[in-house]
Amino acid sequence: MALKLRYLPTARQVLTLTAFVGLFVALTLPNRLVWISPQAFVFLPLEFMVIGLLLLVPGRAGDLCRWVLTVLLGLAVLLRGSDLVTHEIFARPFNLVFDSNLLADGSRLLTGVLGDFAALAVGLMLAVAAGLLCWLAYVTLRRIQHCLRKAPRLAGAVLVTLLLVGISLDMSGWRRTGTFAWDQLVLHGQQTVFSVRDIRQFAAIVNEDEWSGRSGAGLFGRLQGKDVYIVFAESYGRALLEREPFADSVRATLSQAQSSLAADGVHMRSAFLTAPTVGGLSWLAHASALSGAWIDSETRYQSLVISQRATLNRLFRDAGWRTVAAMPAISLVWPEGGYYGYDKIYDAHNFGYQGLPFNWVTMPDQYVWSALHERERGDGIRRPVMAELALISSHAPWTPVAQLLPWEQVGDGRAFDIQAQSGLSPEEVWADVDSIRDHYRQSIEYMLQTLVSYVQEYGDEDLVVMVLGDHPAAPFITGDSEDKQVPVHLLAHDPAVIEAVADWQWQPGLLPDDDAPVWRMDRLRDQFIEAFSNRQQEGLQ
Repeated sequence: MALKLRYLPTARQVLTLTAFVGLFVALTLPNRLVWISPQAFVFLPLEFMVIGLLLLVPGRAGDLCRWVLTVLLGLAVLLRGSDLVTHEIFARPFNLVFDSNLLADGSRLLTGVLGDFAALAVGLMLAVAAGLLCWLAYVTLRRIQHCLRKAPRLAGAVLVTLLLVGISLDMSGWRRTGTFAWDQLVLHGQQTVFSVRDIRQFAAIVNEDEWSGRSGAGLFGRLQGKDVYIVFAESYGRALLEREPFADSVRATLSQAQSSLAADGVHMRSAFLTAPTVGGLSWLAHASALSGAWIDSETRYQSLVISQRATLNRLFRDAGWRTVAAMPAISLVWPEGGYYGYDKIYDAHNFGYQGLPFNWVTMPDQYVWSALHERERGDGIRRPVMAELALISSHAPWTPVAQLLPWEQVGDGRAFDIQAQSGLSPEEVWADVDSIRDHYRQSIEYMLQTLVSYVQEYGDEDLVVMVLGDHPAAPFITGDSEDKQVPVHLLAHDPAVIEAVADWQWQPGLLPDDDAPVWRMDRLRDQFIEAFSNRQQEGLQ
């Protein structure tokens, strides 16, 4: 028995082995969840040997190397951990410059979904996890340094040999060796430098806009007398039309909608747009579509809203329309709203909704349509209205899912109270990805059904509606980490409206196929102006 115990590893040996394994994992950990598999760790990281050699440096120089390596290792793991999250939500790596606001945005979302205490608890857990990670990096490197220094010559010889072998394999094209951890750290550094340059360059060119100094004469002449609605549908992405478990049901909803609207004399055209964001940050999409500038970061957005660049809203106002915004998600002060050129902004507090919220969603889409119609499209002599709507019933947490009411019952919204208190809780829905996807799909179908019902109930020759997704849902919801495209639909009773956009080559109906045009979202403003303005008066050739 004593002989057997002699060969059991000591606690120090276990800690040393754990340190070497931990360093190996830290250097080979992928930065995307879909890449994490046993095969991902069949890899020879060249940084492993370089770190070991630097830890062998004697004296204070070696201690200094350990501290520098601790900072680099901790930062590398933190950034890759952040990449894991942002790839799942926004389909891109974490950006040190542009994503600093994500903590505040995430906190607000968690507060709305789970409550103040849960949001605070998650924040504290993240802070503790970051501190613990840095501490583990330090302890790991110190343990490895202590081990290597016991036999420095042997350790150095082994590390140099492994490094030479790894370099030879890498140069020969073998794909299971390299400097992945270092490469990712360098890429983040390069991205940071590029982002800072982008801020400066964009700020210098954002005011270069041919429309910012134009008068309203001739603008939108082909839409004279018509009410124009630009509708941003939350999380309405192309994947809903093409990927399961969404496509069959959503396509059936769109097909039925197309038939119903066509029977009522509505003409439709559809295509796709490439959004500047995925999974959130909806205001970047609004800004891109309405300003004609590519706004793919918070810093670009901040540069835009202090610029003189003309938005579609402001141009409509200059041409004689009353411009309004229906923004049910705005519950705080929104100083950026002044940039767009609205005559009136309806938000969560002044839209007259007296019903209960649907968790984070302050009011259901049907109320937004109904309240806007009552306030802006009622009977009597008035200016035509250009309205921007930001529908949010299809925003997470997607529970409870609203249901259509007869329009005459909508009133001040209290008729929705029973719906607002029904269904599963967010915690129950988000316990299973299949449940999340099912509720997400249902909320999208509700958004589409409400749109169709409104056009059928209140549409006429003087209503033009353009509906576009603001961005696709997060990749872990859609199952597609590369897709940034959203559907866009143009609806009008007046065939002249559709004739005006013949050059766009958008497809008839509400179901664009693989051959449908795909525009970047910032192209929409100028195409809209060209199509609907009087070319001779505005000098558009």
